Amino acid sequence: MSKSLTPPEIAERYRISPDKVRQWIESGQLRAVDVSVKPGTGRPRWRIHPADLIAFESSRTATPPVKPQRRRKPANVVEYF
Repeated sequence: MSKSLTPPEIAERYRISPDKVRQWIESGQLRAVDVSVKPGTGRPRWRIHPADLIAFESSRTATPPVKPQRRRKPANVVEYF
């Protein structure tokens, strides 16, 4: 099994704050597991599996915008203006 990552480790990787990583977790954008002794009572201890981080990265990958096709006027239409 591969090593899970903590929010500070991910924050260091992307050069952002650990709070931003926690926001992603709380909003459901980044999947994480709470490994604290009693989950739901007190401060969570988040661990992120590498596969979940890869899924998060692929969902946020930028793609070039689709160039809209120009509409052509039908040849038999005459415009009056």
